[in-house]
Amino acid sequence: MAGPYQGVFPVVPTIFDERGGLDLEGQRRCVDFMIDAGSHGLCILANFSEQFVLSDHEREVLQDEILRHVAGRVPVIVTTTHFSSRLCAERSRRAQDAGAAMVMVMPPYHGATIRVAEPKIHEFYQTVSDAIGIPIMVQDAPVAGTPLSAAFLARMAKEIENLSYFKIEVPFAANKLREMIALGGEAIVGPWDGEEAITLMADLEAGATGSMTGGGYPDGIRQIMDPWQAGEREAAAAAYARWLPLINHENRQCGLLAAKALMKEGGIIACDAGRHPLAPLHPATRAGLLEIARRLDVLALRWGR
Repeated sequence: MAGPYQGVFPVVPTIFDERGGLDLEGQRRCVDFMIDAGSHGLCILANFSEQFVLSDHEREVLQDEILRHVAGRVPVIVTTTHFSSRLCAERSRRAQDAGAAMVMVMPPYHGATIRVAEPKIHEFYQTVSDAIGIPIMVQDAPVAGTPLSAAFLARMAKEIENLSYFKIEVPFAANKLREMIALGGEAIVGPWDGEEAITLMADLEAGATGSMTGGGYPDGIRQIMDPWQAGEREAAAAAYARWLPLINHENRQCGLLAAKALMKEGGIIACDAGRHPLAPLHPATRAGLLEIARRLDVLALRWGR
């Protein structure tokens, strides 16, 4: 449980009931499925968890309930992103105290225009690191709209004690991973892939050791990661080609509702809705997702039956 952490760490969706409230029983079943499906670890309260529609109180309820229910079966990464250095540090300390193995944090941003420059980003992550004793994962994602060069990420890894994992999900991710690893050396403990594994093979070739995907089919991502980690490159490539239609449909057509659609279809959860004002999946889009998933015999479609 102490790391270094590698493998498949999918994002846990937040499960709501038909009225938009938290469904904690469904949440527990969701977590149990994801562990049974082969997740090496889990990530909670991320963007694919709809963290942006949750109150602070709901975040705390979900964090504590999920960590209690996981009970050490797998390591759990808690997303603690906040614009404020102080509040992000407080969130991160609380996550650590509740049992988090790691925190994931985007650089500070707000809306489409409020950003800070590299010196303040460095101070931001230093403040978070000073508050905790567990690893920090930098989430380098387009949603933050903040350029983070490979050189800057490598420098922070060398200079900030607990900052050592990086989820890279920007365009040309493999090139960035490769450059960051070359510049950062041993300080880059966890170069990870993201964005639903849409660039997973290229990122593995570049040196990625972990993948943070959606939560609907960890069993499928394991079929790619396991042979890769065993040195069986061709078997990993063949598995990636097999699962790529589903990966692509999730990434380009469904987004964060894909995992919940699969889980509802398989009887794991009762409601697959996002929280308003998120629109539901178009029926044809949902049908296409399920058709591809059935072809692959995705565990989510039969785990709860």
